Amino acid sequence: MRAYAETLPNVVVADRNLFTCSQDTQEKIKEYIREYDLNRVVVASCTPRTHEPLFRETLREGALNKYTFEMCNIRDQCSWVHRDDPEKATENEKGDRLGGQAFNLYATYKGDKIKPYVENLVENVNDHPLIHVYLNTTVTDASGFVGSFASTLTDDNGEKKELEHGAIIMATGGRPYKPKEYLYGKDPNVLLSLELDQKIMKGSDRIRDARSAVFIQCVGSRIPERPYCSKVCCTHSIHRALTLKSLHPDMQIYILYRDIRTFGDREVLYAEARDKGVLFIRYDLENKPRVEKENGRLKVTVTDHVLQRPLEISADIICLATGILPSDNIPLTKLYKVSATEEGFFLEAHMKLRPVDFATDGIFLAGLCHYPKPIEESIAQAKAASARAAAILMKNTIEIEPIVSVVNPEICRGCGTCERVCPFGAIHVIEVDGVKKAQNTPASCKGCGLCAASCPSKAVDMCHFSQHQIRAQICALA
Repeated sequence: MRAYAETLPNVVVADRNLFTCSQDTQEKIKEYIREYDLNRVVVASCTPRTHEPLFRETLREGALNKYTFEMCNIRDQCSWVHRDDPEKATENEKGDRLGGQAFNLYATYKGDKIKPYVENLVENVNDHPLIHVYLNTTVTDASGFVGSFASTLTDDNGEKKELEHGAIIMATGGRPYKPKEYLYGKDPNVLLSLELDQKIMKGSDRIRDARSAVFIQCVGSRIPERPYCSKVCCTHSIHRALTLKSLHPDMQIYILYRDIRTFGDREVLYAEARDKGVLFIRYDLENKPRVEKENGRLKVTVTDHVLQRPLEISADIICLATGILPSDNIPLTKLYKVSATEEGFFLEAHMKLRPVDFATDGIFLAGLCHYPKPIEESIAQAKAASARAAAILMKNTIEIEPIVSVVNPEICRGCGTCERVCPFGAIHVIEVDGVKKAQNTPASCKGCGLCAASCPSKAVDMCHFSQHQIRAQICALA
């Protein structure tokens, strides 16, 4: 490709790099701009969705208009499409209190108590003169764009209140999966992880009198319906096993697991649990444990993967480490035009470059609504989202990208196709002098081009990717 580029007219320099997005290469591009007095730069590499802003900023730092940059997506549109043919690839939520699930947790894996911290935080929020809290309230309507959103809140009594705001942080939390197996809901001694925490915090007789406990991991997780790992369950179960050992050193504790995932320094907890006599028994998805009631007591039967023989365990308490599910985020995705995963968790714009941003500007995310994570990660993410939102609120004006759609009212027929296909709600049909015409909101437009591609009368075009520019590219390849 480099050799071919060198043969093209008006190309004065062509180079090949292993990582064109690296800092060293960015500096090299700026040197080339100065040395050869460049007025255009073309990069052929990966997707412009993630890296085009980086290269544009490099051009700006090199004293060149950043919109004179062009990016060829040869990774997604060539190499990935033809991954099995390399030669062809190189050819042409609502609640009655603040705090969420944190109130149900006993302690972090380092032993820090969670509830007092959250209670103090909630008190500070409620007492702050510039923070308004709306409990038992649902967002029922939304409009606007970064710096100028409008949301309608509806409470349990049906009363509505409209708020104007500049930024949004989605922190709708998550919830535990409620299983229908292992006698959950049928026997009071079968508990979920958060229910066990509540019993420990309240000093329940059930915990005080127990002399044997079984933890069953991956309940409702890592199965075809929910293939993801909930990340916190292994650490939580092992830490609670150690808590029970501190209350009853002679208690018999078994952890039935598929894979232990105590990552990082959490591995210390696993080693400590082994040293204190907690027994770990592995099972597989095809041979899940069975829980039965026998002579008034709980009995767990599990096949040991080493002995290949069934083991029977008598248990006073069974704790089920169930998967984390998202809250009902779908209504919010439709109201604010944001994305979600197949499982229903909110989807960030880019996991590395924009980890707390949505693709829609001015909207951010934090906590379990994004993905299962321990509380310290939720806190870090909340701080990042708050900083991102504050960066918007502190500005008097906001610069937007000029790559947006434009409507030619002379040939627009007001059919509404553009309004129906726009995923960001950035274009609407309005009535002008009794005639319907499409009108774009540049601050909401992300320049995806769906409206321009769908318009039957070709009344919508894209700045920087106009129809005559695209025709010129096609003709150059012909």
